Amino acid sequence: MHRCTVAGVQATTADTTRSFARHSHDTFGIGVMWRGAQRSASGRGPVEARAGDVITVNPGEVHDGRAFDERGRAWHMLYFEPSVVHDVALELGAAAPAAVELERPVLRDDGFAACFKRAFAAATNAAASSDALACEEALYALMAECVRSHTTVRLHASAHAAIDGAVASIEHAKARIDDDPCQPVTLASLALDAGLSRFQLLRGFVRATGLPPHAYLIQRRIALARRLIERGLPLADAAASAGFADQSHMTRAFARAFGVTPAQYAGAVR
Repeated sequence: MHRCTVAGVQATTADTTRSFARHSHDTFGIGVMWRGAQRSASGRGPVEARAGDVITVNPGEVHDGRAFDERGRAWHMLYFEPSVVHDVALELGAAAPAAVELERPVLRDDGFAACFKRAFAAATNAAASSDALACEEALYALMAECVRSHTTVRLHASAHAAIDGAVASIEHAKARIDDDPCQPVTLASLALDAGLSRFQLLRGFVRATGLPPHAYLIQRRIALARRLIERGLPLADAAASAGFADQSHMTRAFARAFGVTPAQYAGAVR
């Protein structure tokens, strides 16, 4: 079990030879096999999953699991409370109440697997999870892609159309980040302040700025850190004042943006 700061989401890793008896979960499950292979019986028929496959389970779906051989198998899994998934479906334009069912127990979808890996890393990595916005964005992107492409939900276009009239609201969210980039923000709070759904905020923000909110926030923090370094502030103080979790976090972001470390930049400025 991994620590995850997002309410309604659990993250687990399994690496085992154990066979699991028939059981069920109260949550939606999305995962990726990363070693070995597994056979199981599920409510959607017999399942064989191999390394690289996406595996899914619906709430209440009875299933079991056993490895192909004595080497066992390993997987990462994210479990989502049904209310979390239903809320995403409604934001994407599903009719209320949203009846969500994952269609296939095993998927060979490299793009979706990559989306899962980003979400799992954000949910379980200590540095990433310290930034709630990054974690929320990654998990929301996974759930949105899942609802759109791999569930029985049929969406209508009203949520998409509403984005066109949301320019002022997006500017409000952008200004909140510009005014104080060192303050932590969440996707939910930005959307609430803008009067938009999370889906509308993400789509509109990328359209307006070319970046999702978290990437834009990091750019503003880097710019602030650069100004603080130019004023002679010690690097650790610059990192804290610009909203970074620590100096190493600032160093990685700064080097990606400018091709030099903050220490090298400080030396050049001096």
